[in-house]
Amino acid sequence: MLRNYLLVTFRNLRKSGFYSFINISGLAIGITCSILILLWVADEASFDKLHPKADRLYQVWANAHFDGKINSWTSVPLPTADAMKPANANIVRSAVTDWGGDHLLAVSEDKRMNKRGFNVGEEFLEMFQFPLIAGNAEQVLDDAANIVITKSTAKALFGDGDAMGKIIRIDNQYDLKVAGILKDIPSNSSFQFDFLLPYKHWYNTNNWVKRNATNWGNYSFQVFVELNDPKNKAAVEKSIRGMLGEHGEDKEMKHEFFLYPLLRWRLYSNFDNGVERGGMSDYVQLFTVIAIFIIVIACINFMNLATARSERRAREVGIRKSVGSRRWELIFQFIGESVIIVFISFVVAVVAAQLLLPSYNSLVEKKLFIDYASKEFWLFSLGLILVTGIISGSYPAFYLSGFQPVKVLKGKPTIGKGASLPRKVLVTLQFGFSILLIISMFVIYNQIQLAKGRNIGYSQENLITVPLNKDYHDNVKHIKVELLASGAVESMVRVNSAITDINSNNFLGWPGKPEDLKVIFTTIVTDYDWAKTMGVKMIEGRDFSEDFKSDSLAIIVNKAAVKIMSLKDPIGTQLDLWGKKRNLIGVCDDVLMGSPYEEVKPMFAVLDDWWGSISIRLKKTSDLQSSVKTVETIFKKYGPAYPFEYKFVDVEFQKKFTTINLTSKLASLFAVLAVIITGLGLFGLASFTAEQRTKEIGIRKVLGASVSSLVSLISREFSIMVIIAFGLSAPLSWWLMIQYLERYTIRTSVAWWIFPLTGAIALGFALLIVSTQALRAAHSNPVDSLRNE
Repeated sequence: MLRNYLLVTFRNLRKSGFYSFINISGLAIGITCSILILLWVADEASFDKLHPKADRLYQVWANAHFDGKINSWTSVPLPTADAMKPANANIVRSAVTDWGGDHLLAVSEDKRMNKRGFNVGEEFLEMFQFPLIAGNAEQVLDDAANIVITKSTAKALFGDGDAMGKIIRIDNQYDLKVAGILKDIPSNSSFQFDFLLPYKHWYNTNNWVKRNATNWGNYSFQVFVELNDPKNKAAVEKSIRGMLGEHGEDKEMKHEFFLYPLLRWRLYSNFDNGVERGGMSDYVQLFTVIAIFIIVIACINFMNLATARSERRAREVGIRKSVGSRRWELIFQFIGESVIIVFISFVVAVVAAQLLLPSYNSLVEKKLFIDYASKEFWLFSLGLILVTGIISGSYPAFYLSGFQPVKVLKGKPTIGKGASLPRKVLVTLQFGFSILLIISMFVIYNQIQLAKGRNIGYSQENLITVPLNKDYHDNVKHIKVELLASGAVESMVRVNSAITDINSNNFLGWPGKPEDLKVIFTTIVTDYDWAKTMGVKMIEGRDFSEDFKSDSLAIIVNKAAVKIMSLKDPIGTQLDLWGKKRNLIGVCDDVLMGSPYEEVKPMFAVLDDWWGSISIRLKKTSDLQSSVKTVETIFKKYGPAYPFEYKFVDVEFQKKFTTINLTSKLASLFAVLAVIITGLGLFGLASFTAEQRTKEIGIRKVLGASVSSLVSLISREFSIMVIIAFGLSAPLSWWLMIQYLERYTIRTSVAWWIFPLTGAIALGFALLIVSTQALRAAHSNPVDSLRNE
């Protein structure tokens, strides 16, 4: 029997080659899209699961109560790490880390490179258990003179030789011994690094770290803990919650510690008023829904064409039933045919996905691959084939198997008409999904354009950032003089962070400030000529200048700060900062340093000595690379040990749009593919409709009907379905987009013009497809269709 079913299936596929092609193509495109989407979803969902103790690892966060809400911080004081284990016996390990950064690694004059690394506590590798190729996780971070490197870093520095025990010079200052070699860090880890340095080395070589070893007021460090059992999380949080208050941190505002699980870092790390508010999980859910939509659209194609062509299978059903076939056997046969078609489509889809992966990886900036050796892949494949096959084949199977053999074999003309209403509903549903995706595409695009079009408060043109190292720091005056004398540079300034990043936040006092009001200010530590170099407009007052020695105790604020402080005549106001009075010398425009979807926060800038980078304004020129080369020559003169590295500020600013750009690109891509799949199904259905009405069209032509009236006759039915789909989908799309935009403080409106434009696109697309088949039928010779009547 099974052999007979297979023969019938392949015979029907060959006999109806055109419709088989449409079915297989539509399903293959849909499955390809779903595979690519789900590869991305699976990668996001897999983040940090590589750690054997993942369910027991937590980061210590702090909730600070001020300004009428709860602010959740990932940064905590340095003493937190040592205070954790004594606080509760369920905490078995703890480790402090910095935020990671680039450092110079050198083993010889010709083997030196900048690599990213972390300073980490002794128990870091025992907690996170990154696999070591060589070395002992319990010992490698105990000695301040050690360094742990990854396999690729070892190869880059030492080639194929054994790196263990070799000496690496860090930042042209310290010689450290390779005590461990790690496997390369997978891309789905929240920690991305090339090497690890012991906390003891950081403490011994950095006075700032020493000063903060007992300081409970500086929230600049990351602390992680390992519990003996995740069930004890609530008990541990209870015991550490008031730790900051115990060390005097509740004098001005309430502070509380809490533990945030490692397995939620990637997907759920957005907090609002102390409550978790999603994160990347929103995008994972969005694209999972899109994948399901696309599969459903492809399944609808199959259902529609199968039921529309039911008359071609009616006699087969009648004959099988008359010779004793039972209904469940026919259902099994038709679902089996569907599963076979889906299997063929799946094979085509996997080949297509494999071919498209390089381009797709470039788009999503990942290294995704199909793991054919994984049992999960084969279980997913089997499940997808069976579920898709059953869903797409179930309705046609039940519909076809319900034919009565007496009516069928007598040649009753009503076969297939019973499925007309369900077909219309399914086509309407298809277009509804497509319309929703098109509207989403327009709204996301508008949101991106709104954010990109904001006034950023400074000039990005020819502005570059160079990381500050010890050699540059020691020779900065000579570097500045030579840069300005070179003719390639307008100005230069040292800052604590690039203008596209916020690295520090602090509280500020002002005259008349209510005692209970606490406001976080973005903090810029800079040098003379900050506003000039950054291209920031001074609204009142002036920039920092070497002509004023008193500027060492001066301060500049932005418009948002003046508004918060309600200063009517701000220049000359004395502000309280770090226990000193600061003279307000200038008010600048609001500079967009943080998220382009948030309001600009109040900001102040002061002169101090904890810089992190150098910002350089190049002169306008037609040969920018020549200017950069001139700058590089000067920096290499005073820092020959370091590779010269720089970043254009406009390029770094665009990185703020990475996630929403990806969302826009993927939504647009899959919206277009969904429309193509819908179009394939519509083309097949329109073709079959025209074919089914050939005699009717012939009679109408004989009676004088024009080509345009015949095209209108066939197109009208499909136009009505698209209009109904738009009427149902538009309100739903509007509501969903409103919900989507709620995550952004700065957000676009759902513009009214999107809806008529989308409706026109959908209707025009449908009419274009249907009219091609309608025109073919309308131009056919009526003699051919009526000669047998």
